[in-house]
This record gives sequence, structure tokens and C-alpha cells, in this order.
Amino acid sequence: MVGEVWRIGAVKITRIVEIEATGGMSRIIPDATRDKVQDIGWLFPHFASADGRLRGAIHSLIIETPDHKIIVDTCIGNDKERAVPVWNNLQTAYLQDLADAGYPADSIDTVLCTHLHIDHVGWNTKWDGAKWVPTFKNAEYLFGEVEYNHWMTHDREGQSQVMTDSVTPIVEAGLQKLISQDHVICPEVRLIPTPGHTPGHHSVMIESEGQSALITGDFLHHPCQFAHPEWPSAPDWDVPQGYATRVDMYKRLAETLTLVIGTHFHTPTAGYLKTDGKAWRLDVG
Repeated sequence: MVGEVWRIGAVKITRIVEIEATGGMSRIIPDATRDKVQDIGWLFPHFASADGRLRGAIHSLIIETPDHKIIVDTCIGNDKERAVPVWNNLQTAYLQDLADAGYPADSIDTVLCTHLHIDHVGWNTKWDGAKWVPTFKNAEYLFGEVEYNHWMTHDREGQSQVMTDSVTPIVEAGLQKLISQDHVICPEVRLIPTPGHTPGHHSVMIESEGQSALITGDFLHHPCQFAHPEWPSAPDWDVPQGYATRVDMYKRLAETLTLVIGTHFHTPTAGYLKTDGKAWRLDVG
């Protein structure tokens, strides 16, 4: 599904939705029980159901600058064997949705993964009937060097399978570039280190003509973590570091005009961070 579109100066950002659903995120944020969620009034109706179930999404974000077409995170992908039943052997219209939005796969020149988890690298590759091949054959794939080196020597919850079908084929094709956590992609797009969820996690800052936006990646998964930054995400590699990153980023973003675009936020996917007593809230207008 082609989703929201935002303009940041001369940059266009387009959301391509693979999955959007209510429920299921309680396994990602175990502390977000229904009764606790119901106490966060500003989450309703967009980010939680009336009975306290969290709403979430898996999507890609296309950043079109004057000189580049960059896809940030490539979701789960089709035809891939995954332990999560609702993610197993998906058959979605993702590539057609990209084309419908004006971004056929061959037009993408850069693939940027905020980290290398299962739901951020899936469409890096596609099945050609015999093997996994790069989906975006004209693109340079940017993988965090710290992140890549870490997962080449560690396995956690099937990560080695993800590397095998969604990362290694890119390396074998010679399309990868290993980058630092503060890499500058182009004048309008740069990375910000946001470690904790994974060792090499980074977020994406877009700046153009005095305007700015931040694509979060997974330093948080749901807006409820603005109200409760102490609530970790179950897959967080370093829980204390993840908490420290959230608080640091919230302090930097609050009361600014930087549009915060959540990598797993349900529609509406973006808003402005506001202070809310001793915590924060997302203002989606």
C-alpha cells in the first residue's frame, strides 16, 4: 500500500506499507499491558485500540532528494521462511506498490538499512526461482559496519538465516558498502548513531531548506515509549543503552520543528515531539 507523503524542503519522503495491524506488538513491548496503555490518553485513537491493544506497522520510506532515490529499510519480503507465522512466506504487492508510487525497483540508487533485523532487510533480495538475488540491482546497499561485523559473528533468534537470505547475497553481488554510524549519504541525508536496539543501530536525519525530519529506526517501536522511555523493546540488544538513547533523542527532538517519522508507527506515522510533564508525547495534529 502506498501511504503518506511528506515534503522536507526539496526532499520528498514516501511511505510504502507492507503490514499495518492492531495487536501483536505486546510481544515487542511487554511492559505495555492493556491497562497501562489505556492510561496514555493521547495514544487514542491512532496508536491504540479502545481496549488498549497497540497499533503498529512495517513499512519502507523512500527519500527522494534532487540527486538520489533512497529506500530506508526493506521490510520482511516475500517467499521467506520465518518463525513468526504471520511473516512466513509472505506474498504481498510491495514491489508493485513501489512502482505505483513512482519508484520501480530499478530506479532506486541507494538501499539504507537502519539495522539488519528480519523486518528491515527482507526486500533486499527476491527469489528468482533458483536463488536469492538483489531486488534493487542498480543500488548501492549501505550496511552499518559495526552492525554487519556483529551479526557475522553472533546469532540471535535466527539472525544467521536472515543474513543468509537477505544480506549475504548482496555482499556476494558486490553491491554493499559498510558505513559508519554517522555516515553522510548526501547533502540532505545523514545518519545519527542510536545504539541499544542493536550494537550498530542508526537513525536517519533529513535536512533541506531549513526543514528537518528524523526516521527513527528501532530505537523505539511505538509512541507509547515516548510516555515511558523506560519500557524496552524485547529485541533490544543492550537494554540500558537503549533507554539512554531514547531519553537522549527525546531531549534533542522535543519542542523542535523536526518531523519524527516512526519506522513502526501506525497511520499517522509522523508528528512532532512535545514535552509532557516528566515524559513526552507525539503531536500528530
